[in-house]
Order: sequence, then structure tokens, then C-alpha cells
Amino acid sequence: MKCVDLNVDLAEGCANDEALLQLVSSANIACGLHAGDYNEMHKAILWAKENNVIVGAHPGYPDRENFGRLTMDLTNEELKASLLYQLGAIKALCEAEGVTLSYVKPHGALYNQAAKDPDLACFIAKTIKTFDPHLALMGLSGSAMLLAAQEEGLKIISEVFADRHYLTDGSLVPRNRADALVKDDQEAVAQVLQMVLEGSVLSVEGINVPIQADSICLHGDGLHAIEFAKKIRAALQAEKITISAKYK
Repeated sequence: MKCVDLNVDLAEGCANDEALLQLVSSANIACGLHAGDYNEMHKAILWAKENNVIVGAHPGYPDRENFGRLTMDLTNEELKASLLYQLGAIKALCEAEGVTLSYVKPHGALYNQAAKDPDLACFIAKTIKTFDPHLALMGLSGSAMLLAAQEEGLKIISEVFADRHYLTDGSLVPRNRADALVKDDQEAVAQVLQMVLEGSVLSVEGINVPIQADSICLHGDGLHAIEFAKKIRAALQAEKITISAKYK
């Protein structure tokens, strides 16, 4: 029987968090620097606990003005301090509520940059291992970040996206392109089913690209995020695919 995780980015200032946590199996909780704050983090953790949802850290560049979606030129020491600061904050909140912090998923530009930059990917993986070697690292399927995590002995979670288009090299279409997002729900559902059932995704160039779908990301900041999540869940369940964080 097929099994796949549904994850969502939360604590970023949207009103959908509590409802979305009833539809997913993993929560990527922003750590207060690219978006959100301690109060939103705490509420998301409590709602995740209430719904038996696995909690992960979602650290990003300290750039609230651009929502962490622009590359920053930080030194290694600055990036390390930023990551440890964010991981420490969310782990403290989790521990206070008896919740396990299970994994790390970098956010935005940091995620995309580390997917292609082996040096950055290695630095992130080493920092996470230093902080807590039991944490898994969630990253883009086939990316340098997952390879670096494996080399550091971390568990990995191979992530795919329901609402993003892909290039033939397996990377996401950049957000500054008009075709970056999958805007049609039926297309998104079809893409999810292909990724989970066939282990591939159709690129914008019309090529089927091999991928590993351990976890599917559903963005929580869309105008109809809740309805979209419901459609994805229903499509997976119709195919007898179990929705679970199997990496826990």
C-alpha cells in the first residue's frame, strides 16, 4: 500500500493554520525570522499536537521584508547563528508543550539555494547535525541538500510540490516566471497522483522527470488553501494511498 506525507508551511501570518492542521500529517513551522512570531509558533505547535501532526522547523533567511524569498549574502558564522537561533526557539517551545521536533525544512531562498549549492547544503546539514543529530532534513527530491544530509548521516525526507511547476533538471520553476505556480486544481491533483503513483513529474518542457515523493508540500498562504488541501487529500484517499508521516 502506498503511503505519503502531506506537509504545510505554517506560522507565517495566515489565518488558515488551525484548519489546515486538520488536513495534513506534518507541519513546517516558521521560526520567526522570515515571517511570524513566537505567538504564532506556539499556537501552531499546540494545534499540531491536538491533531497528532508531526512538527518540523521551517527556518529561513532573516528577511521579513521579502518573506525570505531573496538570497542573502551571509557569512558562514552569520548563517550558523541564524539557524541555531531559529532551531533553538522552536525546540524550546516544542519541549515546553511535550511535542517532539522531528525535522528541519529550510524556507524559501535558503531552500532553493541549498538545493543546487553543495557547499551551502553541506553547511546546513552540518549545522543541523551539530544542533540535534536526530533531526531529519526535508528537501527537494534529488537535490544537493538531501545528498549532503545523507553524507552527514541525517535521515532525509524527499519533498515534492503540488502547486509548483518543474524544470527538466528536477528543480522548481523560479517564482519570478509566469509559469511557476500550478494554478488549476485539477492539474495539481493530476501532478500529485503522477508523482506518488509513478515516481515522476511532467516538466514545463514536456519531459517526465524521476522524483521521490516522500512528502507533498501544500502551501498554506494561497487564497483557497483549505479547499485545495481537501481536494488533494480526497484524490489520494480515492487511490487508497495512506496519508502519514512515515518518517516519524
